[in-house]
Parts: sequence; structure tokens; C-alpha cells
Amino acid sequence: MLTKRDLLRSAAITALAVATAKSTPAIAQNKTEWPNLLEAKDIAEEGFIYGLPLVMNYAVMQEFAVDRNSGQFKAPFNEINNMHHVATPADTAIITPNSDTPYSFIWLDLRAEPMVISVPPVEKDRYYAVQLIDGNTYNFGYIGTRATQAEPGDYLVVGPDWKGEAPTGIKKVFQSTTPFTLALFRTQLFNPDDMPNVEKIQAAYKAQPLSTFLKQPAPPAAPTINFVPATTAGIKDNFFQYLDAALQFVPETPRDKAVRAKLAKIGIGPGKTFDFKDLSLEHKAEILIGMKQGDDKIEKWLAGGNKPINGWNVSSLLGDEAFYNGDWLMRAGAAKAGIYGNDAAEAMYPFTRTDAAGAPLDGSKHKYTITFAAGQLPPVNAFWSVTMYDGKSQLLVKNPINRYLINSPMLPGMKKNEDGSLTLYIQKDSPGADKEANWLPAPNDTIYLVMRLYWPKSEAPSILPAGEGTWQPPGINVAQ
Repeated sequence: MLTKRDLLRSAAITALAVATAKSTPAIAQNKTEWPNLLEAKDIAEEGFIYGLPLVMNYAVMQEFAVDRNSGQFKAPFNEINNMHHVATPADTAIITPNSDTPYSFIWLDLRAEPMVISVPPVEKDRYYAVQLIDGNTYNFGYIGTRATQAEPGDYLVVGPDWKGEAPTGIKKVFQSTTPFTLALFRTQLFNPDDMPNVEKIQAAYKAQPLSTFLKQPAPPAAPTINFVPATTAGIKDNFFQYLDAALQFVPETPRDKAVRAKLAKIGIGPGKTFDFKDLSLEHKAEILIGMKQGDDKIEKWLAGGNKPINGWNVSSLLGDEAFYNGDWLMRAGAAKAGIYGNDAAEAMYPFTRTDAAGAPLDGSKHKYTITFAAGQLPPVNAFWSVTMYDGKSQLLVKNPINRYLINSPMLPGMKKNEDGSLTLYIQKDSPGADKEANWLPAPNDTIYLVMRLYWPKSEAPSILPAGEGTWQPPGINVAQ
């Protein structure tokens, strides 16, 4: 009797045979160098789970800071790019993009010397945050309204090998596990007319090498790197080639030493080259099966790794290196749910693809409503939002009124019900002029919704601890 794995392997070999029938035969790998088929499959599965966040991050870095022709390029390393608009359907490099806050980006190259990030004073009622994310996708530090009380200051970001003391004038030192690091700035926009105020704050964000900050001679420049080209769209077809490239810039740690040793057996790691086309047909099939099973495990973990509440998934998936503690499945699930998300203390992200009854959300079949009972709006110190995404791509949805979310700054213009509750209308067509202020346009297809609670309150009512708080997101119901 054929097992599921046998069927998968048979299908993979058949597909590969068809694909390579008219091409040059693949070069078989040296049997003494490569593990057996089953071990290769297991390494591919574990490697996919371990490597997915690294590959996703590497591809975004390529599109944002390396490839000027990517269509998503922001700025070279160590230069801040301020976006004077919120994310739209044209922003496709990062899945589930936040459309609440104009972003500022800077990819830091910490190889030659540390970088100093300076922030201005920001008014108390305007939320902002600088999130520091390394090549492992660990959130290793925060500056901003919650973390540093919106006070002005200079902060030092250092690479994994830096040793030293903070110079005078530096408020805090943040150490990355990798030489390339993303600093992601979010600055709250109250309404479209508020953009000039946001731009003034963005213009005051600064990043400079430590030597410049100290008015000292600069150290020798780091060597130029010929990065392996990568795109977010190409991850599926080039996964292990991208992982091979990404690992050059992710120093090994005691936590990942074992999985890195396994990956080295199939030619993946610093100084190694993985070339899928050079594998035997059988090894190609096993690698593809391993990747598919790894992806399935991530999806299964995402489905079960969150606490279901009224159809929403509520969890805390993101954090620093100690938070994950080598749990590569959790780290992969977090990246797939929404790479570069915040820690729970900074933001919570209930998300759903289903209504309150568990049926898939589909704008081509139904109209939906979400009703927040009187006094039961999301409990936050900053602000909250509900954002609409296409269910397949997890990107923002084009619509006739260019509205991609509903958030708390919009409340004054929205209509409440007679009992003080607030109903949002989730559908592809307008609910009518009298309800349009509460309309969140949906695609004519499957739906993915994400609720964002920025700086969630820790006292009751609260969504914290994740999945166990006294406040719960209300279910999505099919409109009658």
C-alpha cells in the first residue's frame, strides 16, 4: 500500500521528469558526499522551517536596499528612507503591510562600525516606534512612545562582534545578532491632513556612523559584497539558493549549530553552494517533498499555535532571540503570519480567515459585520485598526474608495448604533451612503483580516496575556 509520502515522491519525480525531459540531464551528486534520500528529505524539511524567516528577510533586504531596479527600492544601506504615505496595494515586498502609520526604513550595515539612531521629541498623544530587527528576524530593541516615553535621544546599534562601552551621550546600546539589521520606524498619522506634521517628525529622524557622531576619523570601509540577487516572488523556486546566500550574513550561534551542521551536508551555509539543478532526479524529489512537508508543518502550527477566540487567532508570536529560544517552527510561523511584526507589549495582531462560525471569509459569497459592544472597543494606550487583505496574497485590496482599514482615529466620523455599539460593514459593494463611513471594502474573493492593537493596555480590560486577556475581539458575522 502506498503511503502519503510515496505518493508525494512519485508525483514529484513525475513532475521533475516531465520538466527535465527536454533539458540537459542533471549531474548526479557524489554519493559519498550527500546523505541518503530519506535523510536529505528530513534535512530539507527542517532547513525550510529554520530558514524561511531568514530567506524572507534576505529577499526584502535585496528589494529595499540592494537592487535599485526592484520596484521596491527604498535607500542604500545606512540611509533613511521616509515614506510620506501609508502602504497601498502597490506595496508588495512585505506581506500584511501596516497601512496605519507612514514607515521610515533604514537597513543598517554594521560591519565597519556601529550606527547611531537619533530621534526627536514627539508629542505624547502621537504614537511612534522604532523597531530593530536583525537577520534572524529577532526584535532586539525598541525606541519610541512605549519604550522610551517619546523623549529625544541618541541610541547605538552595534553588530554581533562589537565590544565596548557606550560613549557619552548615548542613552542605550542595542546589539544585533547579524551585521545587517533593519530599523523600522512607524509614525502615527491621525488623518490625511496630518501628513505635513508626520513629515516634520520623519525629517528629524537621523542615522549616522559612530565615528561621525563622535567627530572622529572613520574606520576602513567594509568590503563590497556582490549579493546573490533575490526577490520575494522568487522564494518558492529558489529557496535553498537564497538560504545559502542569507546564511553568509547570519553568524552561527549555539542555538542553531545543530541545524546548520545538517544543512551543510546538502551544501548550504557560508562558503557553500547549493545548486538544485545539479542534483539527481531522486534527490530533487526528496528535497521538494521535504520543503512541502516543512511548509505544511508551518501551516499546521499556525492553525493550532494560536488561541481561537470568536473566529480570531490570538497569540504572541514575535520577540527576541530568548523569546524563540531555538523554536524554529514558531519563528517560521511568525514570519509567515506577518514578517516584521511587533512584540506583544508593542502591538497585538488578532487575525482571521473565518467568520464566527468557522466558515471561510469570502467577499464573493457574503457580506459581513463586526460589532463592538458599547464600551468594548479594543483597549489600547495608542490606537487600534482593522485592516483588509486579499486572502491569497495577504496584500492590501484595491477598492473604489481607497480605504484599506478602519482605525480609531476615524471614530469621530463613524456612526454608532442607538445602544452605543459600533458596527463595521465588511463587503465588496457599498452598504449605502448612510453606512459608508463604517464600510471596510472587501475583495471579490477570500478575505484575510488583521486587527492591530498598538501599545495594548496591560490592565483589565486587556487582550494581554495573549489569548487569556479579559478583552476579546468580537466575531465576524454573515450579514442578514
